[in-house]
Amino acid sequence: MELTQSQWIPLPRQEVWDALNDPQVLKACIAGCESLDRVSDTEYALLVVAAIGPVKARFKGKLQLADLDPPQSYTLSFDGQGGVAGFGKGSAAVSLFEQGDQTRLDYSVKAQVGGRIAQVGSRLIDAAAKKMAEDFFAAFIRHLAPPTAAGGPPGEAPRTGLAVAWWWAMAVAGLLLLAYWLTR
Repeated sequence: MELTQSQWIPLPRQEVWDALNDPQVLKACIAGCESLDRVSDTEYALLVVAAIGPVKARFKGKLQLADLDPPQSYTLSFDGQGGVAGFGKGSAAVSLFEQGDQTRLDYSVKAQVGGRIAQVGSRLIDAAAKKMAEDFFAAFIRHLAPPTAAGGPPGEAPRTGLAVAWWWAMAVAGLLLLAYWLTR
């Protein structure tokens, strides 16, 4: 699976970068995240409960950051196991662009899944990924921004219900994506 999306966040780039690298913020914003622990400056361990169609499982995984260029970009590599439900692995390139008092977060994800998760079909997996991303970014913005703020390109009316796909995050938008890939 490959996915490329952008997300507007109504905060300066440095604040977005700091939040995307804060395990407590990410844990609060990733649906089903039971734990997210920093192992080192570039590695996280996480446990996420997720469902894709009829397959629900607890996924244990790791996330590694590389190509760090704070506060502009990095690459996330992820690998997660969900027992008999399957596995997910891949990478996401994440870039932040400051425009006025907002930040555009661009990400491009490449992922693969196996096991029972892969059997539910790519359309269902893609739809679930987009829903997870929407939920993550809505929670991320609610967690960080004032209640009246909504993300949108400078000069446009604010938008809500932003449609993008990870993660992951993580989320880190990459972390959201990790959660998505862990569920695949």
